[in-house]
Amino acid sequence: MTVTDHRSTGPTDVDGGPDGDAWAVLLPAGRHDAERLVHHETLELAVPAGGPAPRPGDRVAVLADGPPRLVALGRVARHDGRALLVTYTRRSFDAPVPAGQVTVAGPVTPLEPGTYRELVDRLGPPPSRRTWLVSLDLPIEAESRAEAVRLFWSYVQELGPAELPAFVSPSGDELAMQAFVLGVEANQDPEEDD
Repeated sequence: MTVTDHRSTGPTDVDGGPDGDAWAVLLPAGRHDAERLVHHETLELAVPAGGPAPRPGDRVAVLADGPPRLVALGRVARHDGRALLVTYTRRSFDAPVPAGQVTVAGPVTPLEPGTYRELVDRLGPPPSRRTWLVSLDLPIEAESRAEAVRLFWSYVQELGPAELPAFVSPSGDELAMQAFVLGVEANQDPEEDD
């Protein structure tokens, strides 16, 4: 089993009280899908020089645009005037929350503490974690097991989540297996496509 406890999100997304400012960070166009498909610990964004200056430890609401949706919470890890590094504390890329009350003015916008708290409350408590079985099976012709493994990783890198279905089921309920392509459920039964 792959242990992912170090990747879990805890209560640090809202705790700490008035220990820093709150900010809205807008994901660049196309970045939402990349963040939703692959688990990242941090988000690094280029920011214009002379703009707002978040400090390490400040709270962050990560938004996707059109219409504004809250997709994650985090804390500022670094801001050097050109790049902003945010460490995720909570992700909600699969179930974004409307954030229509937030007006964004560029990639980084100050947030009133009450607005930040309202967004966090709207997100609700984190769902409980459970164990999932995830697999990717590819029929590969090769001269040896080692070559088959090398070809497998080549195909995974080349085709990626846009073309390869990953199969997921709750641990202990393998009959509930579902295929996912591009991070969403995908029917893999050709007879049901007709």
